[in-house]
Amino acid sequence: MIRVTVVYEAQLLRAALVELLRSGGVEVVASMSHWPQGPASVTSAPDVYVADAECLAPSAAAPVPASVSASIVEGGSALLALIPAQRPGVLRRAHAAGATGFVDKNGSKERLLEAVHRVARGERFIDETLALGFLQAAEMPLTRRELSVLSLAANGAPVAEIAGALHLSKGTVRNYMASVIRKVGARNRVDAIRIAQGAGWT
Repeated sequence: MIRVTVVYEAQLLRAALVELLRSGGVEVVASMSHWPQGPASVTSAPDVYVADAECLAPSAAAPVPASVSASIVEGGSALLALIPAQRPGVLRRAHAAGATGFVDKNGSKERLLEAVHRVARGERFIDETLALGFLQAAEMPLTRRELSVLSLAANGAPVAEIAGALHLSKGTVRNYMASVIRKVGARNRVDAIRIAQGAGWT
């Protein structure tokens, strides 16, 4: 039987996902709202992590804590990401985290169970409904540094604080922000943050 760990922040949806997987003959060995901070042992590592991709950190940061990445590799676990529709940034971060399976959150139970079985066998699985999302994710216009500036701005950090955190001058931060606004077609900083969050980039 395939052993699965579920990672999903919303408690009700996490519980529903656990029940759905169990009803499909999958053994759920653990469920959690966030990624564990320490690596799982090889004996306790699941065959598959089924995770809400929005639990992963934005692209500007490390997608998954190094300890968790190590546990996935050393324990032989696969990562199956649940992707929300029309959020290419979330799809991008799941790919960066090493996911080998990508399932549309609006998909069917049958598609999810098929994906779990296939990634557990070491295969890749991509929901056909996410094809456009992959193209959009590949076209993400912002650089890593621009994403870092924008992510800090989205958390309410002023220019001086962003400059200090990233070891940049205030003028350079303003230049990055101007570049972000231009690239995403925003009217101003607030609009740029709205657009980036809507796409799942921050």
